[in-house]
Amino acid sequence: MSRCVEIYEVGPRDGLQNEKRRIPVEDKVALIDHLGRAGFRHIEVASFVSPKWIPQMADSGEVMKRIARVEGVAYAALTPNMRGLESAISAQADEVAVFGSASEGFSKANINSSVDESLKRFSPVVAAAVDAGMSVRGYVSCVVSCPYEGPVEPKQVARIAERLYQMGCREISLGDTTGRALPENIAKMLDAVAERVPVDQLAGHYHDTTGRALENVEVSLEKGVRVFDAAAGGLGGCPYAPGASGNVATEAVNDRLTALGYETGLNRDVIAKAALMARAMRA
Repeated sequence: MSRCVEIYEVGPRDGLQNEKRRIPVEDKVALIDHLGRAGFRHIEVASFVSPKWIPQMADSGEVMKRIARVEGVAYAALTPNMRGLESAISAQADEVAVFGSASEGFSKANINSSVDESLKRFSPVVAAAVDAGMSVRGYVSCVVSCPYEGPVEPKQVARIAERLYQMGCREISLGDTTGRALPENIAKMLDAVAERVPVDQLAGHYHDTTGRALENVEVSLEKGVRVFDAAAGGLGGCPYAPGASGNVATEAVNDRLTALGYETGLNRDVIAKAALMARAMRA
């Protein structure tokens, strides 16, 4: 099994979207440009959704226009519908993502549709993105528990992940949205999903509400997962998951992986500076 692990940086999008204070475009651009020097292969920087729902991302087009793109880095954007995809293509996003849920309650709260309705909505978006030569990532939220419905069955997560994979998503990111999963919960969920989607197409996306995210990373490594989402400075949270804390911090994941003997290819000093920049945006 490979000793190389990718950290997929989501701070500029998933991290900042929950901040109530308006973050100036120049600050977002400065953070992204700094992260671009750290050695990441992917940085999620934008979200082309209605500003009515996520006001912090209303300037995504301007942010993407002003960043200094680094060769070898794919700059990704969330695109929940065809209009969002068109905006992402216009902004020259390298990769796009669709965001589904394994929980009906969260799906209705987050994107105002049932799980199956959301999958039908995503299908033409994924197809159009692939036709345009773009890579597509699929997110599945609430893979262990839902803030509205409680525990989520692993087989339901597997069903949604398989549908996204069959649509053409190159990678499926599995999110512990509430941040309350235990390692044994993550292990059972991954076992179920891996029966339907190749494990090398999976990523772990763990929030750190109860301080168990790094343990969940470790159990995922044991199951063969080699991609993990993280946010510089532990930015994040979710407006539709009350009480959930931020994403697991990039710097913490990098340090844990390095201590375990894995290679991330990231510059620790650059990441540390990015974490300081990210935390300052919370002030």
